[in-house]
Amino acid sequence: MMTESPAFNRIIDTAARLFAAQGFAATSIEQVASACGVGKDTIHRRFPSKGALFAAVVERMRTRTLDGLQAEIDGGGDGDALSRLKRVARWFLAVAFEPDRIALNRIALSEAILLGEGRRDPWESDPITDRLVALVAAAQWDGMLGGDDPRMIAAHLLHSIVLGPSNDAMLGRETYASPEARDRFFDRAWTLFLHGAGRSPPAAAR
Repeated sequence: MMTESPAFNRIIDTAARLFAAQGFAATSIEQVASACGVGKDTIHRRFPSKGALFAAVVERMRTRTLDGLQAEIDGGGDGDALSRLKRVARWFLAVAFEPDRIALNRIALSEAILLGEGRRDPWESDPITDRLVALVAAAQWDGMLGGDDPRMIAAHLLHSIVLGPSNDAMLGRETYASPEARDRFFDRAWTLFLHGAGRSPPAAAR
């Protein structure tokens, strides 16, 4: 992976801070240039539009998420496959509540069509999803999870544990603001993920 220059990193970090604090519409290329001490032309040579600059900010966030996820997987010790999956699922919930991530996700959602996100296939493979899918598949291989398609199970896990609380935070609510509230939610959501909501059919019907 190519290492970006300090100037590039400064532009991205400054843009991320301004986008998170002010929103997409209120942040200009001129503001970013002034705040990080470079000329506007320097930014335009790298990023032809404000949308391209924001897309680079989002890509940096994804890269850091991937790095953090890999560190979480690598540092997980020798627990069984299901324990590793549970720990990583809880990590995803914690990461979703980082303040800058909430702000940038809110912008990404509101600007999805402009940024081309509306054209992305939600089932499309990406490195973050692929690592979660691999953890699901490992738990299936060990007989600790059932089901068929590990990619669908991984998507369901993220939706059931992360999506609701994350959307709640993006709307400015504080339902899950404390770690204790997130722990309580996670314990219930994880149990529901493992056991489902359906009742077992009567023995005679099996």
